[in-house]
Amino acid sequence: MRNVITLTTDFGLKDYYVSAMKGVILGIAPDVRMIDISHDIPSQDIMAGSWILQNSAMLFPAGTVHNVVVDPGVGTDRNAVALKIGDQYFVGPDNGIFSLLTQNRDYKAVKLTNDKYWREDPSETFHGRDIFAPAAAHLSEGVPLEDLGEPLSELVTYRWTVPIADKDGLEGMVIHIDKFGNLITNITSDQIEEVIGDKSVKIYVGNTILDDIVGTFGAVPEGEPMAFIGSSGMLEIGINKGNAEEMLSVQKGAQISLILQKESQI
Repeated sequence: MRNVITLTTDFGLKDYYVSAMKGVILGIAPDVRMIDISHDIPSQDIMAGSWILQNSAMLFPAGTVHNVVVDPGVGTDRNAVALKIGDQYFVGPDNGIFSLLTQNRDYKAVKLTNDKYWREDPSETFHGRDIFAPAAAHLSEGVPLEDLGEPLSELVTYRWTVPIADKDGLEGMVIHIDKFGNLITNITSDQIEEVIGDKSVKIYVGNTILDDIVGTFGAVPEGEPMAFIGSSGMLEIGINKGNAEEMLSVQKGAQISLILQKESQI
């Protein structure tokens, strides 16, 4: 038995959707522990959900089942899937939501075609309750992955744009904005070390120019912007006790540039 199920959705908590999924799960696996990763994924934002999963799912105990529902294609011909990555299990739509988890990892996947493990007469618009929740619960009760349906050799995948490095520095983009308004970029600390090193650099984001990468928020005065390496290992732009998204008027997809500064000639 696998006694932990996590839930990640874009449902929010205003409506009954999350509780309905939990009710179905408990009806099949009454002793399971359920953990909410997030229900505040922006509506229908598949890559935001993928980002949240990448930074949380693999930290859970071996055998955890992750029930993931960010599903703008519900009721279409997109596949419903279950997969195993390392010692973790995942259930959700095959729409790219698992892209970041699988890009550097081996996985084994099946289509959820065995309706023995669905609710009876599933809704065309609520697969989270009627297909994904029961499949996750049955997995947690020890049902083998292979019993849930037919093998699937390849999942739908998306990729974020890779940062561009040249003689002038690095150019990337904002890929995620967290609850605090921090602007998370696709530029990794390893890329900064390789391209920038200890050279002088200016960081351009929106109409703001920053002179350095600092260690923490307290390194700048309250209300001032700063660049730092976040807990995910990516370059972020934040405001000490403020919201960078609002104060800098920068949205997801915005360009961010790290420009090397030429040494003064004497």
